[in-house]
Amino acid sequence: MARDTASFQARNGDLTLHGETEGDGPAVVLLHGLSATRRYVLHGSHALPRAGFWTVAYDARGHGESDPAPDPAAYEYSDLVADLRAVLDGLEIGRAAFAGVSMGAHTALRFALEDPERVAALVLITPAYIGHPHRELESWRALADGLERDGVDGFLSVWGASDVAPRWRKAALENARQRLERHRHLDAVAAALRVVPASVAFDGLDALEAIEAPALVVGSRDQADPTHRLAVSEAYAERLPRGELLVEDEGKSPIAWQGARLSKAIAEFLEEGAPP
Repeated sequence: MARDTASFQARNGDLTLHGETEGDGPAVVLLHGLSATRRYVLHGSHALPRAGFWTVAYDARGHGESDPAPDPAAYEYSDLVADLRAVLDGLEIGRAAFAGVSMGAHTALRFALEDPERVAALVLITPAYIGHPHRELESWRALADGLERDGVDGFLSVWGASDVAPRWRKAALENARQRLERHRHLDAVAAALRVVPASVAFDGLDALEAIEAPALVVGSRDQADPTHRLAVSEAYAERLPRGELLVEDEGKSPIAWQGARLSKAIAEFLEEGAPP
């Protein structure tokens, strides 16, 4: 039976996660990045459901419409994985493909290490975690302080996209503003900004060699997205036994920013190389 777009709620203890599903077919769970929402995986594209997949997207704890963590320190990857399990169990999904951006990619990898039988395939979009927590945490604390002090404008004034190449800077700032304005609880996003970069997703890149699921790593070039270094995506694709790398041509807009093109790449990967 075909599934139309439908909202859902999943419970993990006293915390409620809000999400939506669309389409029919094999399940593909979409996991967004830090300070984003469920919209910022496929960027509003409906191409993946139209290609015959059932997409499941939800806002991580403290993000979008989902509840803040009961403890401002409870944004560790262990907490994010527990939420993912709650979503899967609530929707009675035994096994799925997972497409995650940055924090979402790291969450999917940790889940794959803990519950490999539930993972049909992985799409890892602009990962940033290099096998240990970020060592330079002051910049993340400054972003959290700016967000708490002056809201979205405070975050943007601290960040400024100064590390982004000039041709991409305006788009990066506009994307960040739109992303942040979708949150109900900016104080919870600030808490996540302090905790997630210091959290352990998995212990060292060598851990990736134990993942048997096929994996597509979607990287971006550093000029457009210096936070998510292409070298990290290349390392993931090299370490994952069934990993392959996809990156835009030099000078082109990142595939990770293009919902329709990214959806097509995911569909082709799942249909040709990694059927759920």
